[in-house]
Amino acid sequence: MSSDAQPVIGDRYRLDSVIGRGGMGQVWAGTDLRLGRQVAVKLLREDLVSSTTGGAVTSSLDAADQQARFARECRVTARLDHPGLVSVFDAGTDGRRHYLVMQLVDGMTLADLIAENDALPCEWAVSVAAQLCAALAVVHAVPVVHRDLKPSNVMIRPDGRVVLLDLGIASAFEPELTTLTRTGHPIGTPLYMAPEQALTGRAEPRSDLYALGCTLYAMLTGDAPFHGPTPLAVMTQHVSHRPRPVHELRPDVPVLLDGLVAALLAKDPAARPASAQEVYQRLLPLLPPSAADAVAALRATAQPDPSRPFRYPAAPPPGLGFALGGVETPGPDPAEAAGQASSLYEARRYGEAAALLASALPRAAAEHGATAPQVRDLRRMHARVLVDDRQYQRAHEEYQLLARAYAAERGPDDPEALDCAAQAADCLARAGDPAAALAGCREVLAGYERRRSRGFTVDQDRVLRVRLRIGELLIAVRDPAAAQPLLLPLWHELERLHGPHHPKVVEVRNLLAMANSAARNISPNPPGRTPPGRTPPGQNPPGRTPPGQNPPGRTPPGFGPPPPTW
Repeated sequence: MSSDAQPVIGDRYRLDSVIGRGGMGQVWAGTDLRLGRQVAVKLLREDLVSSTTGGAVTSSLDAADQQARFARECRVTARLDHPGLVSVFDAGTDGRRHYLVMQLVDGMTLADLIAENDALPCEWAVSVAAQLCAALAVVHAVPVVHRDLKPSNVMIRPDGRVVLLDLGIASAFEPELTTLTRTGHPIGTPLYMAPEQALTGRAEPRSDLYALGCTLYAMLTGDAPFHGPTPLAVMTQHVSHRPRPVHELRPDVPVLLDGLVAALLAKDPAARPASAQEVYQRLLPLLPPSAADAVAALRATAQPDPSRPFRYPAAPPPGLGFALGGVETPGPDPAEAAGQASSLYEARRYGEAAALLASALPRAAAEHGATAPQVRDLRRMHARVLVDDRQYQRAHEEYQLLARAYAAERGPDDPEALDCAAQAADCLARAGDPAAALAGCREVLAGYERRRSRGFTVDQDRVLRVRLRIGELLIAVRDPAAAQPLLLPLWHELERLHGPHHPKVVEVRNLLAMANSAARNISPNPPGRTPPGRTPPGQNPPGRTPPGQNPPGRTPPGFGPPPPTW
């Protein structure tokens, strides 16, 4: 690491300022010099890597434990993916310094929010707890225990989203890792430590739920449930004392919430809720309802509001608006946003491009009208980016809006309306709902047939893609027998037009082979099913190579190309 005023570690990450310290080392706010973004860099203490520090010998076992714990943090944190958890970007070693590079989360800690308000509004406390449950459910599914959930390890972002910090002392449920926390060396903060954790140093998911109960207690009352002159005194109270009930300190707390806090603080883990999912379900009736006031969602406030994600789901972050007729409307200039999004898209930064376009759409609609061509173009671009970012459900909603807009203006069988409806169905298929996608594709195909019957021109390539998609979806919903009579005439037709080696012909032939194979695996074809004069599915017309088999000298097609892109 450089010895300059602003050192650089790993030849890439400049350390700008210390933002946290703990038993294992320091956390720095830094800059990724390669990408130009702000990051958080966690450094393991050098004396935990070296067995000697300033002439004093550090226990080699302790150093090995700390190094193992740090390495485990890198692995555990990197495989967790949830908006309520910190993303890991990199990990490595620079000389004797082990480092972990993470997302730098802006906002206010829950501890500071409590300190500034003494006690939080009930809807804020419930909203924080619900978001923490969503993050804990992901953590516990690994399975991992956080072990140190407390207000100072919870960040409230400016838009109200809650992020759980510091999984560095999480303990994975693996036999070789149980020795990393020894009796007599409890890991965690006494003010929020579960009784079983204080007694044995061991923890389970319900230990995190106890810490969540302590955190809820602090949010509702302004202070932790227990205090004492020493950490041991506090841990003793967790084991043998009951806290003063919340309703005695805060009479306005709902009975359901008071009862949930009491259940979370049960001494026996078996008496607590079984999982973070169960706690979330019990919090649901207490969460604030979604609000219809879109303008209020755009206003920035002095303190982050953790109820905002529930009041205004998926709303743009506050403070990004502009004045239009005295009303604040979100978003940057639509034309500029489209240009910037194109650059982000080319750099494969799909999530950022999608967020930028989403923030520009309300302003475009306010300036030009919701159905104006400029707005449709922006929405179509947004949908395409969402698909590439694998946000298929949101992309489906955008394509549906477009299909309805075109249908309302030009009729339900307009080519653009049908194309957007086909895109929406494709998104459903990618999102894992083949039955709904199949219904959507059948409606689109019926629209093309109606258009053809009225003498209008039909784009044959689009019709082909829809027919192919229907065949794929019939296989996906385990109805290959229905796919065979759909695909067989399509194969014959395309081969007659393009010859046997054309990519479209190969694609349909391979799909038909898959349908034949799937039909044999599910059930044999019932006798008498084949219409007169037609070659039965799975059999070969005279002189023609069977589907799934290869003519002499031809490379086996395998499963063919991926599904067509709309």
